[in-house]
Amino acid sequence: MKTLFKQSAMATLGAIFLAGCTGPMPIEEHTGHRVTVNAVTAQGIGNKVGTVELLDSPSGLVINTNLHDLPPGPHGFHIHEKGFCGPAEKDGKVSAALAAGGHFNPNQAPHHGTPLTGHMGDLPLITVDASGKSQEHLVAPRLKLADVQGLAIMIHAGGDNYADQPKPLGGGGDRIACGVIQ
Repeated sequence: MKTLFKQSAMATLGAIFLAGCTGPMPIEEHTGHRVTVNAVTAQGIGNKVGTVELLDSPSGLVINTNLHDLPPGPHGFHIHEKGFCGPAEKDGKVSAALAAGGHFNPNQAPHHGTPLTGHMGDLPLITVDASGKSQEHLVAPRLKLADVQGLAIMIHAGGDNYADQPKPLGGGGDRIACGVIQ
């Protein structure tokens, strides 16, 4: 009986000791999914211009930009339908990152629009400061990370007016930077 009592007491003390050492389990912080973004031209994929972090939240897909070496001003920012950033040819002309296809549009929205009304890939504008940097926190309310994995994230040369007039797709123009969301 004495041996059984000693074993039981040792087991209890061991459990208390281990519980005290480990304490409460820490809550693991989700760091999101980091996408490398590179400059793109009709000749191919160029230097790294930063990263974009994607993170699911109750409000939608949170997008944190950490970009550099871009032209100052507003830029169209979109998810594109294919996970390629290389050049491709259309109508006899090779264009930067054309292999990414068009805007992600699984719901077949008839027109480009805001992040709430247009293509699912229509994101809020990014603004690049005078030093060529963009460090912004944006939300795409209709998207989740699972929706965009395997697709491309694209930065255009110009701003985006969220309409197809006076120029198609918001007037963002040429594709200047791209990253594949792995």
